[in-house]
Amino acid sequence: MVIFIFQTVWLFIDDLAGKDLDIWIIGKFLLYYMPTLIDKVLPLTVLLASLLTFGTFAENYEFAAMKASGVSLQHAMRSIIVFVLILGVGAFFLANNIIPASEQKIFNMRRNIAKVKPAAVIVEGVFSDIEGTQMNMKVAKKSGDKDQYLEDVIIHQKSQSKVNTTVIKSKRGELISSEASDLIQLVLYDGYYYEEIQPKSSKNRQKRPFTRSRFETYVKNIDVSELNNQDIEAESDIMTDKMKNVIRLTKDIDSLKDNNLRQVRAFSKNIYTRMGAFPIEKEDSLKTEALKTSLEKRASKIDTTANTDDLVSLLPEWQRSQMLSNAKSSVINILNTVKGKREELEKRYEIYNRHILSLHKKFALAFACIILFFVGAPLGAIIRKGGLGLPMVIAIILFLTYYFIGVFAENSAKKGGINPVLGAWLSMIIMMPLGVYLTKRATADRGLMGDGNFIQRITEFFKFRKKKKVNAK
Repeated sequence: MVIFIFQTVWLFIDDLAGKDLDIWIIGKFLLYYMPTLIDKVLPLTVLLASLLTFGTFAENYEFAAMKASGVSLQHAMRSIIVFVLILGVGAFFLANNIIPASEQKIFNMRRNIAKVKPAAVIVEGVFSDIEGTQMNMKVAKKSGDKDQYLEDVIIHQKSQSKVNTTVIKSKRGELISSEASDLIQLVLYDGYYYEEIQPKSSKNRQKRPFTRSRFETYVKNIDVSELNNQDIEAESDIMTDKMKNVIRLTKDIDSLKDNNLRQVRAFSKNIYTRMGAFPIEKEDSLKTEALKTSLEKRASKIDTTANTDDLVSLLPEWQRSQMLSNAKSSVINILNTVKGKREELEKRYEIYNRHILSLHKKFALAFACIILFFVGAPLGAIIRKGGLGLPMVIAIILFLTYYFIGVFAENSAKKGGINPVLGAWLSMIIMMPLGVYLTKRATADRGLMGDGNFIQRITEFFKFRKKKKVNAK
């Protein structure tokens, strides 16, 4: 846990360093973040502990003494297996109850920091981006009990087109906030307001006109609700999948699925209407028969000798070009609409896949502890090495293999590359045969591969090659 906490500090170093946060606040943030590390810490701990314990037993010939007394490996592992099963149930409880509450605490704490101590997001001497707004701010100095008093304030305000068109400079400023409001009031004193004007004609744009005004007091309201829109009291549509338990995830998965299907059906109907194609409803058989009869009558009157390729040539030239131009523009508009809707649906289905992943990862964490125990315990009995040397290296390699497979599968499942259920369980599916294989080898008192120890056979091979070279000389 200590190792992963240091990794967390480096991960959030930009959010924590240089923001004038108290040690108590940073400590609370790390305390709330610790439960979210359990899905990484607990499987690695089980793997390493089982590998070290059984490796020490085998190195000190404890298993030989057990077998001489008539105690088999399965009998020696029985009590630990029961403990690991209980640990798996506890891991599921943590993943289902503690971790979602921890996620809510983290986001709620960040929200309170933004409201109670808004100057924490502003660093002296550099331009600081205010998240959720098109604005960045630079101050020369901060003062006050909450760093609410500012000196030499420079603000760059971007337009909707992401262009910096407005600059505000003032000698002094003050940040006023309240816990009951999502707005921070920025009061500026003794400054200037500059704004570039964008004329419609290109001739006037070359003159680069702008407006400048001086003010004694200027009040600007900053909406900080976008800084952390995940609140502990938030509704389901703005809660992330990591903040929900199994019951909530199950309900939201069904609702998201139904909503996505409705979006696809509505969009398909819209495209059919714009293309002029009207699908026949299956339930209205009378309309279907009437339409078939009408089409047959029309077909009997059509000159079948004419080819569809010659239909355009039947029109006048001016009408032909106009018709082709209209058809081309209609197709382009429909393609652009389909492209935009595709991006929206991809985001919707990514949220849907994330919910399925979060649901199955809660169960996968429990099984990870059990499966990795059956990987580490027999492997320790086979390699017969204790301590923090070779067992530590093997445990880290196995865990990194397990972890990276899970990361790649999860990222692919979010984008729809693979089924999200498979993405959550792929690491377990790969590690389970390894655990069964190692358990069988350890029970039969065999090496890692073949009849002897795999590592020992490699060592003996290199010793043989070295001895052969010496004899040749």
